[in-house]
Amino acid sequence: MPSALPIADPAPSDGLLTPGPDAGAVPFGVYVHVPFCRVRCGYCDFNTYTASELRGVRRDDYAGHAVQEIRFAAEVLERSGVPRRPVSTVFFGGGTPTMLPAADLVMVLRAIDETWGIVPGAEVTTEANPDSVDAESLRTLREGGFTRVSYGMQSAVPHVLATLDRTHDPERVPLVVDLAKQQGLDVSLDLIYSTPGESLDDWRTSLDAAIACAPDHVSAYSLIVEEGTAMGRMVARGELPAPDDDLAADMYELADDVLAAAGYAWYEVSNWARQGADGGTAEQASRHNLSYWKGHDWWGVGPGAHSAVAGTRWWNVKHPAAYANRVLAGESPAAGRETLDDETRYVERVLLAARVRGELATSELRREARGRVAGLIARGLVDGSAAVRGRVELTRQGRLLADAVVRELLD
Repeated sequence: MPSALPIADPAPSDGLLTPGPDAGAVPFGVYVHVPFCRVRCGYCDFNTYTASELRGVRRDDYAGHAVQEIRFAAEVLERSGVPRRPVSTVFFGGGTPTMLPAADLVMVLRAIDETWGIVPGAEVTTEANPDSVDAESLRTLREGGFTRVSYGMQSAVPHVLATLDRTHDPERVPLVVDLAKQQGLDVSLDLIYSTPGESLDDWRTSLDAAIACAPDHVSAYSLIVEEGTAMGRMVARGELPAPDDDLAADMYELADDVLAAAGYAWYEVSNWARQGADGGTAEQASRHNLSYWKGHDWWGVGPGAHSAVAGTRWWNVKHPAAYANRVLAGESPAAGRETLDDETRYVERVLLAARVRGELATSELRREARGRVAGLIARGLVDGSAAVRGRVELTRQGRLLADAVVRELLD
């Protein structure tokens, strides 16, 4: 089952916030968590539910519950004195959002637009599995206002997909990418590397297959074996080998080489997008994900969804039945919350911004941290030319050791 929620302060049933003087000063996005999957992948510890795990609520009712929370959210922000802002980005994640009918997703998106307004040219994304969409559903999404689809490809190698408990046919990926492009949707492919039993040649096969689809964006994440998952138990029992850190580093370097050669620029440690005319800018970076790394505000809709608005962060109850009971009663579905103090904001700013190419200014660092940048440059972890321009930008080696770089900047 999914991991436990954080321990924090209780959330009031009215959901009201106490915004600071800078409330409303940053862009505002919406995340919609759709917690349904056809099967549970062995590595996954996200808040998702298969049909056999879903009791006390119907999946068909979910879109209506999400709309209820959206209406509630607008009232909370207005009553809390948070300035009204139109929505800059929307992201439907999961789970598998496309387990719901496309019309349900469009209904939720329409409620967001009717409630806050969506800025012209906004990025509106849904995650999808390759076997959960077809031409008709993609057409409905595009006509309903979606601009982008992010497919969970994970691998092109059957034995790797089997280890991950992924059920889609890898040969379907090029088909659904083409179907999305025919509808004018931008396409991202999500990959996972360092799966137990995956070789460097396997990983190259997946990279080559992804590039052959000519997506606009590629994410590549190193597998983390989480405690409490089926894969975690298999590794603990010795039935699967634990991921090898050295091999994972080789796989990351291979991804960076192969993607760069194909015209993709890295813009965040695990993300690449098509280069702009200048040959370096990641022109089709995920604007929604960048909003998290840049510390923007967002409201998270759905069971287990996290939100961060005006200096307060909170997370919803996890089970869809408990969530439905709260929103239908007109109460906040939040399970807990925390108010971010200045120290926490600083730590999170450095932690997140350092991962994004060119996002962290040297001037934002405290004096002791600024003094360490030269040493990081000398060790090949931070780019010297970027530092001259006043930015902390990780080299490839720095990306591999991003956590260590951040610790040094924060010590």
